[in-house]
Amino acid sequence: MANMAKVLGLIFANMHEQTVTDLTKIRAMASVPFGGRYRLVDFPLSNMVNSDIDNVGIVTKDNYLSLIDHIGAGDEWDLSRKTGGLHLLPPYGNSHGVYRGRLEALAHIKRFIQDSNAEYLILSDADVIANIDYRPIVDYHIETGADITVVYGKGNFTTEQTMTKTVLSINENNQVYDLLVRPEISGEHNVSLNMFVVGKDFMLNVVRDAESRNLYSFEVDLLQHKLSELKVMAYKFDKPFFQIDSMDTYFKSNMKLMDKTLRDQIFLADSPIYTKVRDDAPTTYGLDSNVKNSLIADGCIIEGEVENCVLFRGVKVEKGAKVKNCILMQDTVVGKKAEMNFVVTDKNVIISEYRSLAGTESYPVFVNKGATV
Repeated sequence: MANMAKVLGLIFANMHEQTVTDLTKIRAMASVPFGGRYRLVDFPLSNMVNSDIDNVGIVTKDNYLSLIDHIGAGDEWDLSRKTGGLHLLPPYGNSHGVYRGRLEALAHIKRFIQDSNAEYLILSDADVIANIDYRPIVDYHIETGADITVVYGKGNFTTEQTMTKTVLSINENNQVYDLLVRPEISGEHNVSLNMFVVGKDFMLNVVRDAESRNLYSFEVDLLQHKLSELKVMAYKFDKPFFQIDSMDTYFKSNMKLMDKTLRDQIFLADSPIYTKVRDDAPTTYGLDSNVKNSLIADGCIIEGEVENCVLFRGVKVEKGAKVKNCILMQDTVVGKKAEMNFVVTDKNVIISEYRSLAGTESYPVFVNKGATV
């Protein structure tokens, strides 16, 4: 087993934000709320901590105030410590201003990487929901002598979905021999989960070279263009995962959590997903309330009907209101006799009394943070 103390975890907080612009107008991708009480960053961060990685940097770009508020000093993940611990890495300026891609982001934090005592780096975005043990992946990387190890999942994807993904062709030895970035193809494919294991010295050399050539994309400039020169190995993750790459996948991934079997494969007792604790009272159910097949966080007050919904902390559903197939974020208030179907509300939304809002499963209605409708 690899000595995980020598691994530095790096989470990219702002990657792929253009795929869910409604949710990322006011926040980083990493702080998009999910599953009633979590933020997307909780998943890669908890996975790293559960894999004995105690030195983690979160690479930010913009809109990171809510991320700072959520993570704090890292206490919930046991990362508030004198050596190692959790580091928020804001965007250092260079001649290009804010970075354009992963390689350029790594160039901004070159000194942080150099100063760590790590031998290996795990790079992860914040858009994949899964429970992953990184230890066997690092072992695999070392055993195979790979330059880069890519974690991938297999599944059936539409053309629209592959346009946000990196699709891998893998031979019988698990080596990547071809790679398509955001192709327009459908069918069963191996897709990168945007998690990579690399040697620290290898990565620093790549970053220096990229800086001198004005290259910035990890996928295109490194993986794709230099594939024939590198040993790129693939590690299959064969447990459930959700990749948030559209409002459609965001909505459906939340809804899939109603399935207890699936939920139990993501929220494992022996490798929990940690999040910021908010000391709310338990949820209160009124005498006339009727709740079916829903995930309800603490601090809610429910006096109406709720079915197939994910309710975040502090949501209030007043008498006579009917809420179906909805995701209601923190402190949303649904007024008396309002009716909602296939709606996603951001935080602090007020739905007026007697109001009716309806979308569809593919196109849920989205209500911006703090709005009154």
